[in-house]
Amino acid sequence: MTNTLRSSIERASLPLITRLSHLPRAVPFLLLLSLLVGGVVIGGPAGFVLMGLGAVFVGWILYLSWPRLSGSERIMRIAVLLLAVALAVVQLFPRRSF
Repeated sequence: MTNTLRSSIERASLPLITRLSHLPRAVPFLLLLSLLVGGVVIGGPAGFVLMGLGAVFVGWILYLSWPRLSGSERIMRIAVLLLAVALAVVQLFPRRSF
């Protein structure tokens, strides 16, 4: 079942990955950076949505590239994903200072 799930996700992702591969290399990075920075700057629920979109993008790329990554590359990408998720949660539930 796992292989069919992976293959169906890869098949569904192929058109978008093909489009992304035709863009200059900096464009996907700048898109992710703008989502994360925008989420930090805007804050609140809108910031959470932007940060969440950034985390989903990182998770999607991580899932697709997982079989081809080395151990250290996996750890680094998981760390980025966890950081994006943590920042999104902080945007939704900010710490209140008194």
